[in-house]
Amino acid sequence: MSLSDSDVVLSVIVPVLNEAGVIPELLTELMVLCEQSEVGVEIIFVDGGSSDNSVGLIAASPFRVLAGPQGRARQMNFGAAAAAGSYLLFLHADTQLPDWAFSRVITALQSGLWGRFDVRIRGDAPMFKVIAWFMNWRSRLSGIATGDQGIFVRETAFIEAGGFPDQPLMEDIALSALLRDREAPVCLRNKVETSGRRWQKRGIWRTILLMWRLRYLYWRGVPAEQLASRYD
Repeated sequence: MSLSDSDVVLSVIVPVLNEAGVIPELLTELMVLCEQSEVGVEIIFVDGGSSDNSVGLIAASPFRVLAGPQGRARQMNFGAAAAAGSYLLFLHADTQLPDWAFSRVITALQSGLWGRFDVRIRGDAPMFKVIAWFMNWRSRLSGIATGDQGIFVRETAFIEAGGFPDQPLMEDIALSALLRDREAPVCLRNKVETSGRRWQKRGIWRTILLMWRLRYLYWRGVPAEQLASRYD
């Protein structure tokens, strides 16, 4: 999958840190999506200092892996700076894209400035369907997207917004707010599927209440650096 910079239309940027458990499936999925695409797509992984075999697995694939600074916002900004595409898609390692996702993103960005997918949560808990419905509804109402929804944006708009703010939490919310001030997002109803591990690890209701509280405090002006310690 060797492309010259002039051939690349879409750059997909994936920050990783100790994600060896999900990377093989992600690599397979991305290869299929690249084959589906009629235009040039590059995949850029940015490692934040993994101590597992994440880098080795990616290095054995056709995709690029860069050693970047630690911290998801910094990793994504680092990847964007190295990207050749005029369109950018930021993808979490545990998020699966729908079929023809790259074509859908390119079509959306030909008329819009930025956007995101709807989301479903992977797992057996019936409550996951309710959580995902509220996430998608809230995003449409507020014009704010989360990283789990696969944020995509024109490179020019991303640069003009200053990229992801350099903060350890809520970087997706902060970028969304900056982009929303310019234009409402394109909200694709095609669903990405994100892992339910965060909810399963802490407990579903405990995680819901925690995220509501953190977002409320962030909205009230509490620095993300303070909130990050409560999230860990």
